[in-house]
Order: sequence, then C-alpha cells, then structure tokens
Amino acid sequence: MRIALGADHRGTAAIRQLADMLQRDGHAVELIGDDTAQATDYPEQAFAVGKAIADKKAELGILVCGTGIGMSIAANKVHGVRAAVAHDELTAQLSRSHNNANVLCLSADLLGQRLIEKIVSTWLSTEFSGGRHARRIHKIDAIEKGQDPSSVKE
Repeated sequence: MRIALGADHRGTAAIRQLADMLQRDGHAVELIGDDTAQATDYPEQAFAVGKAIADKKAELGILVCGTGIGMSIAANKVHGVRAAVAHDELTAQLSRSHNNANVLCLSADLLGQRLIEKIVSTWLSTEFSGGRHARRIHKIDAIEKGQDPSSVKE
C-alpha cells in the first residue's frame, strides 16, 4: 500500500518511527514535508498529505501533531479526504469500517509510540463495511459538492 506520512514538530519522532515500521511491513511510504524537529505549522503537512490522497499519489495518509485535531480539521478541507482522529484501536477500526477514512490523524502528546503503532496496524487491516455506511459516504461527497446530503438516497 502507498501511504503518505506527515507531521508537525510535535509529531516528528513518532512519524519517523512509524515510517520505519510501515516499511518493514512492506508498505511504500512517502514522508511528506519537513521531518526535522524545527517548528512547523500543521496545516502545511495536512494539506500536502491530503493533496497526495486527492491526486492519487498515495492510497492512505497518516498525520501526527500534538493532539491530531488540528491535522484532522486541516486535512478535511482537501476535496476527497476523510480524515479521522483516533485515540485507540476501536476508533481507528470504526473510522475505516464505518467512515472509510483515508487519512488517520494521531496525537503525539497523548499516545505513546507503541499505542500509535497498534492504532495504525488496526486501521490498515480494517476494510470499509459498505452497506448503509456507503450511503453516508455518498452524503459526505454531496456536502463536498455543495449539495444537500438529504438529496442522496443511495
């Protein structure tokens, strides 16, 4: 799987270790943006990873900042991105099975590296459930197009 990774200065160490784990697991990893410990603004990394998803240069993206919240807000502004913050394995699993999230946002400050890696493994191994959840994704797509989601029936 092609995975784009990005982090601000608070997530730099976590994303580097995550990149190593993902490469060992056989994934093609692209570390996007400045991966130094210099202060960086999370919207830049969120946009770059989101753009990689939108442009189909990566299938999935993972972003790490202090809380994961800022990255999620910024990444969700990119057309075609469904970014979700996960703080445990259950929220990671549900973000894929119910919401078909294509970007995972994580907290470097609240999660240890071991938990980050468990969350990512769960997220990557979870498939989208489809069914009633597909209809909801279509409604999200309608919102992106400026349409009323209630107009989407299937």
